[in-house]
Amino acid sequence: MIDRAEYYAARLAYETDASDVHAALKAGDDLVVVDVRSDEAWAQGRVSGAVHMHYSEIAARAPLEIAANAAVVVYCWSPGCNAGAKGALEFAKLGYAVREMIGGFEYWVREGFPVEDADGVHRRPVDPLTGIARVRTRA
Repeated sequence: MIDRAEYYAARLAYETDASDVHAALKAGDDLVVVDVRSDEAWAQGRVSGAVHMHYSEIAARAPLEIAANAAVVVYCWSPGCNAGAKGALEFAKLGYAVREMIGGFEYWVREGFPVEDADGVHRRPVDPLTGIARVRTRA
């Protein structure tokens, strides 16, 4: 039987969240963020700088497009979508160090992080139920 500390340590080894992914990208960590949703979902908006690879394409494409030693984070729509888990499983089968971004694209957007689409990169207002809206002041 696994104890509680081992359980939570294991979860943190396999999951991350939008805030931690944003902080890692901002810090310049070498991280490949992969959107595993459909083409239509990708077109509606995505994590700025993400790679698009539907989970059904990972086995064929990942070895050709993503370095085997890359740290990978996958995401789908939201907590109600299991495509992120499907994508993480495919990367894990290939031996990648992969984590799933819990909350998915929904929480990325709700926390006000950069969203990219055909019109460029945008930020939407922070949802006060998911994050703290910080007021920017002039220096």
